[in-house]
Amino acid sequence: MNIGSPSNSSKQPYMTLKVMCRRQCGRSLKTAERTCSTCIRCQTPLQQTQKRGEELLNCRMGFCQEFEVTVHTSPGPTCGTYNRLRLSLIGSQGETPPVTVNDDHHLLPGSVSFISNRSDGTCLVLVRPSGPLGRVVLVRLQLEVQTGFPNLDWHCNRVELRQRAKVQEPRPDGSETQVFLCDKWLRTADGDVELRSGKLCLLAEETEERVKQHRLSQLQRQRQLIRWGVFIEGTPQCLDLKSLSDLGPNLSYTHISPSIDLHYLKGFAGRAEPWTSFSELETAFALSGHQNNIAKFVKAHWMEEWYFGYQSLNGCNPLLLRQTHLIPPNLAVTSDMLRPFLPADSSLEEELQRGNIYLLDYKLLDGLEGNRINGKQTYLSAPLCLLHLNELGQVVPIAIQLQQTPGPQNPVFLPSDPSCDWLLAKIWVHSADFQGHQLVSHYMRTHMMAELCCIATLRQLPEHHPLHQLLMPHIRTSLQINMQARASLLAANGPFDQAVGSGLKTIPDILRRASATIHYRSLCVPDDLLDRGVDKLPHSFYAQDAQRIWDVLYRFVLGWVQLYYGGDKDVQNDSELQNWIADINTHGFSQNAGFPPCFQTEAEVSKFVTMVIFSCSALHAAVNFSQSVLRFVSLQLDFALWLPNCPAAMMRPPPQAKGAVTEQDILSFLPDINSANRVLMTLAMLSQPGVDFVPLCHYREAVFRVDAHRRLLEEVQAELQVITDDIIERNRHLELPYAYLCPSGIENSVAI
Repeated sequence: MNIGSPSNSSKQPYMTLKVMCRRQCGRSLKTAERTCSTCIRCQTPLQQTQKRGEELLNCRMGFCQEFEVTVHTSPGPTCGTYNRLRLSLIGSQGETPPVTVNDDHHLLPGSVSFISNRSDGTCLVLVRPSGPLGRVVLVRLQLEVQTGFPNLDWHCNRVELRQRAKVQEPRPDGSETQVFLCDKWLRTADGDVELRSGKLCLLAEETEERVKQHRLSQLQRQRQLIRWGVFIEGTPQCLDLKSLSDLGPNLSYTHISPSIDLHYLKGFAGRAEPWTSFSELETAFALSGHQNNIAKFVKAHWMEEWYFGYQSLNGCNPLLLRQTHLIPPNLAVTSDMLRPFLPADSSLEEELQRGNIYLLDYKLLDGLEGNRINGKQTYLSAPLCLLHLNELGQVVPIAIQLQQTPGPQNPVFLPSDPSCDWLLAKIWVHSADFQGHQLVSHYMRTHMMAELCCIATLRQLPEHHPLHQLLMPHIRTSLQINMQARASLLAANGPFDQAVGSGLKTIPDILRRASATIHYRSLCVPDDLLDRGVDKLPHSFYAQDAQRIWDVLYRFVLGWVQLYYGGDKDVQNDSELQNWIADINTHGFSQNAGFPPCFQTEAEVSKFVTMVIFSCSALHAAVNFSQSVLRFVSLQLDFALWLPNCPAAMMRPPPQAKGAVTEQDILSFLPDINSANRVLMTLAMLSQPGVDFVPLCHYREAVFRVDAHRRLLEEVQAELQVITDDIIERNRHLELPYAYLCPSGIENSVAI
């Protein structure tokens, strides 16, 4: 450089500048002397740089950097805030002082805020850190209350960061813009919230120590907030929080349902008495069920044998019917006793061998005491019901024993018995099924499963883990809905306390027994259907639809897993993943439940995650509600509106002899009028999808709009649409449509 002869006192700055230029642009010293007349980073003229050795040192270290920072507020109507936003950039070597984002701007819904006072509106901030910054890896946000204004939460969509150079040179890391996704609510109470850029990744792929520490500190903070608690000893643990407000906005949601028409169910609260006649039952149904075609079909066919079996395959609880090749030793039937109900050229032994005998076993209820409703004792039974697959492909009941222990006071009821005896025996089976359906198939296998996996996910998988992002849309809502259920449905003076036969005293025993006997295979659709022998039954529409949905979900999950795991070795080495399944096992079901103790392969991970997603979406639809593309479907009301088909309690003990029951006697077994209608009103409210219903495998989270994720979504949504179209076409030809697993009507999560 030809700038005159420097004095001895200025030699050091010249030497420093030459070294700096060689480091920054990689040119030879001779070339650098000719071309680097200014600082290559900040364009500070050489003569000015000579005057200030400190500025020169900053330039040599790369501290003089300018960044365009854009803060995006989400577009929802309540996403904005009055609060002041402070922002810092955190690099691999240091961080910048906080900068106020919205001194001259407002964080309005859908707005873009700039950190700049430039007239062109670009988000420009001059960074002069006190130490090395290095590559920017995190953005720190903090909300502060603005005096005189309400302290409102703020929903941040993302922060974008762009390094601005004043000379033509490649941008750091070759990237034009760094995107720091947020897509969540921020509160002043949260303190510092740090966002990171880059794609989702496993811990082993993290190269920056600062980011590794961020990943760890995020989990440590979550573990302080999300703690394990106990609702019932011996069952999967739940969230330990005192109130819903402690969940915070990111784990809370507002469930807004369409208006529920309870007009014809209200007004019976004062009638704590039995129904006087079947005519009175029919009068109540004529108004409460007049718009429900499925309920009308139930009322017309509820006493028919084929329809009893149909409900065990496709009703509220399609998870219990099981093929058997041996008669249970405590079921007192003989071949001669059942011969009239089997093909003329066959026997019980031959039908067992052919796989044509099925069993419903309600042993979970054995020996349990019934609830007290309206001051009256109610009763539980633990039936064994034997069914036969006939030549028409129908599964029909052929024997019912109402208690587990055989004896002279526990007769086996048969289709050839007096009609009222046989009808009452089937009603007892339906009542037992109500208890098992609500508490085990519905609450334990969907709600409790979702909460168990949600807590473990929040505690063990950081937000940047790919499985955290895949799972949370399916399980996030479980924390709130389960807290509400424990505080209302399953609490004193709630429906189970005042209207359901199991009651608060017995519910813990049922859930403990179910938790102790559940097996992982029963939660995985292909294994469950195969083990129960219902996978090939011609009229098992639940089995057919569930298998197809499972297969589509599994392919989707496997594709997601393979985006981030390079093989089975990566699965084995993912400590966060292994901690996740260990946490589920520690706080979940019994050690004999067959859950994987750890994950060895991509296939194992994919199967388990598929099980979680299916349980929280499709299974919940199959046992609670669904919404078809043709009409609203309320599964529980469909089968319960005609009271004798699904009584929530029984007011008299099981009969101990045959031939003593009349039609009027049957009415005296059914729930009192007020409690029966309270159950129906509860089921109506529980069966309402929200107005913001999100269908299966549709996601609102920004992470699912990434190219690789979007391609997977397009594939899975297309496959689910094929299933929807096929179900609609099949149902057009069925007298009784099965729409509960129509994918377009399956909610993405357990939201009610």
